[in-house]
Amino acid sequence: MTSRLSDADWLADGRARKLIARWDQWQVMRDAFAWNVPEHFNIAERCCDSWAARDAGRVALTHIAQDGDATDWTFGALKAASDRLATVLRRRGLGKGDRIAVLLGQGPEVLITHFAAYKLGAVILPLFTLFGADALAYRLSDSGARIVVTDAQGLAKIDEIRADLPELTEVLSVTSTLSTLDFWAELNAAPPLTTAVVTHAEDPAVMIYTSGTTGPPKGVLHAHRFLLGHLPCVETYNEDFPQAGDKGWTPADWAWIGGLMDLALPFLYFGVPIVSHRMRKFEAEAAYALIADQNIRNLFMPPTALKLLRQSDAPPDGVHIRSIGSGGESLGSGLLGWAQETLGVNVNEFYGQTECNLVLSSVAGAMQVKPGSMGQPIPGHAVAVIDARGKPCPPGEMGEIAVRAGDPVMFLRYWNLPEKTAAKFDGDWMRTGDLAVQDADGYFTFASRDDDVITSAGYRIGPSEIENCLQTHPDVAMAAVVGVPDALRTEAVKAFVVLREGVREAGMADRLIQLVRDRISPHVAPRLVEFVDKLPMTATGKIMRRELREPDAP
Repeated sequence: MTSRLSDADWLADGRARKLIARWDQWQVMRDAFAWNVPEHFNIAERCCDSWAARDAGRVALTHIAQDGDATDWTFGALKAASDRLATVLRRRGLGKGDRIAVLLGQGPEVLITHFAAYKLGAVILPLFTLFGADALAYRLSDSGARIVVTDAQGLAKIDEIRADLPELTEVLSVTSTLSTLDFWAELNAAPPLTTAVVTHAEDPAVMIYTSGTTGPPKGVLHAHRFLLGHLPCVETYNEDFPQAGDKGWTPADWAWIGGLMDLALPFLYFGVPIVSHRMRKFEAEAAYALIADQNIRNLFMPPTALKLLRQSDAPPDGVHIRSIGSGGESLGSGLLGWAQETLGVNVNEFYGQTECNLVLSSVAGAMQVKPGSMGQPIPGHAVAVIDARGKPCPPGEMGEIAVRAGDPVMFLRYWNLPEKTAAKFDGDWMRTGDLAVQDADGYFTFASRDDDVITSAGYRIGPSEIENCLQTHPDVAMAAVVGVPDALRTEAVKAFVVLREGVREAGMADRLIQLVRDRISPHVAPRLVEFVDKLPMTATGKIMRRELREPDAP
């Protein structure tokens, strides 16, 4: 076959090519694929402005408020709003390379801020709304963010830490307040941006912090072209994509790379409308109602959300799902079988990490699905299992998952951490830190991690930030955090705590859990706290978390 599925084909008119649907063999797809990343590329231009120029009235987003009211946003409306916000930001001295933080749940303001930042050549810093003051302070300080866009809930946290953030010069609030700039008032009073910055595909666009698995969270800096790197997976997990009537939704927050890049921005790239809704807590019945009411056909569902759907009643009439993608942990044959039987759709699993997302996938329409396997490399991505010397392992031998350098989806660098960036690469390979086995048919099966990351409810959680938080309590002498098996979440966060001499345990566990909930985020707070006399340590004083994960620990 001489046909080549290249990015130039995608860029031609913003619509997906149908070549994938015509090919029978996954390997043939990979062999026929060739990247052709353009010199100049801008996420806002491709996900918003180009569609507004072609069909300004085309619906891009339907936002469902907490009271159930639905508001449609067209590509034309998003362009007009982001043009005006770009003027607001430029007037305040923000421009190319400056970091602009957005601390909001799903909604039009998030997209408007993203697109405005991209038009200035600035870098977006998405922040999770459940982050506490400590987590926000670290990320805002480390990134040197100049401005944050938030709401009343986020503003309360920002006010607590703002005195310690000298580089944070402005706060824009989407809810009216006397102490900040009013997002909508400023936007509506500003003229549209006349000239957007022309960005190269290699220019920085987004910075997402890691979970801090082996130390403090690291800022992962991505270029505009990393959107292009996500497209092959999005096309394959949504077979023959896009189709008339396609509409996407994910309960995953757009501050995470999964919610933002596994669905939201790629769907807008292809002109497919998405739904936004700020669910306070995921509930299966509410999710089904949203899917039915909005005629949602395409989903990115974290594994825990799928498990909760499985535990609920059968979906009501009106639920017609065409595709589901999922990632973060293995789903297993039981959950995959339930989705086929109950929802009438295959769940396509995929694998990636913040530094290099969506590089492996198990696609029911393109390959034999092996439950428990992460599948094979997605077209456009070269992935291998390598040994300690950086050489590919033979089939059946455990090694570390690695992605060949130069991949469009790969990060530019860690923010202000050149040594950490260099250590991430081994020759032509970027090491992921995840161990796996590749079989003779090319399927990857996850084995374990070579760090201490905890995978809970689809989130990758690092222990260091939690341990540091626990140790701020005056009655805690030492703390260690690990993941323990959990039927619903895969792993639950468990803290082993050494109290200072003479301190009573009564009520202490609840206080420590609340401390982490308040200072970092509820999603990383320990569900279990065990008080111990000492922690297992190496000769150099490092905590041996592996021993704490043993069933009989400590």
